[in-house]
Amino acid sequence: MSEFTGRVIVVTGSSSGIGEAVARRCADLGASVVVNSSSSVEAGEQIAAELGDDATYLQADISDREQARDLIDRVIERYGRLDVLVNNAGWTTRIDHRDLDALTDEIFEKTFDVNVFGTWWLTKAAIPHLRNVDDGNVVTITSIAGLRPVGSSMAYSMAKAALNQMTLLLAKSYGPVRFNAVAPGLVRTPWTSEWDDQHAAVAARNPVPRSATPDDCAEAVLALVRNRYASGEIFVVDGGTTQTM
Repeated sequence: MSEFTGRVIVVTGSSSGIGEAVARRCADLGASVVVNSSSSVEAGEQIAAELGDDATYLQADISDREQARDLIDRVIERYGRLDVLVNNAGWTTRIDHRDLDALTDEIFEKTFDVNVFGTWWLTKAAIPHLRNVDDGNVVTITSIAGLRPVGSSMAYSMAKAALNQMTLLLAKSYGPVRFNAVAPGLVRTPWTSEWDDQHAAVAARNPVPRSATPDDCAEAVLALVRNRYASGEIFVVDGGTTQTM
């Protein structure tokens, strides 16, 4: 029997990048994993197939309130329980913080719809089910942009700060369910594959001279899931970036 055998873990936005790495590690440890994405259906289905018979792919755009709630309903219908929710789904685009005109209302709203509202709706729907299991917990992928005035856009930084605060508030008020966050620095994912200037800048100034990898973030998620007494923690995984600011 593996460490996570019998546990059902939902990982949103897991058709690539950090989410995929988390999903694969959890499956390796014996969990029944729900892979999710809003649009990359073929990639999501392929990953779920590779994870084994007890994994499944469920498409849902969490920025849509009903789809977010329905995702949790389908998980319960399929498995009868939910043990861990990993809130990884997010969206951003690069906009210079000094260019307010470029940060349109549409971009601002989409950033909050996916990163904040979608995560809130999904977490709220999951809490009653997490309270029915031993050590139900939520790990949300945030960012050091939620801790420092940096990030791909001002909207992204504000959204990630909201998620960090949401994590603390839920941890205070909804025990024994545990709520924690992983706050990476810049991560090498398909989303940031063309951000060569940013990766070079991080490597030049970081005490650990590189960007994070999805596996770095996945290991941080596992550490928080494993530690049954950790709640209300923001686990910074940035190679020392915030120490140089």
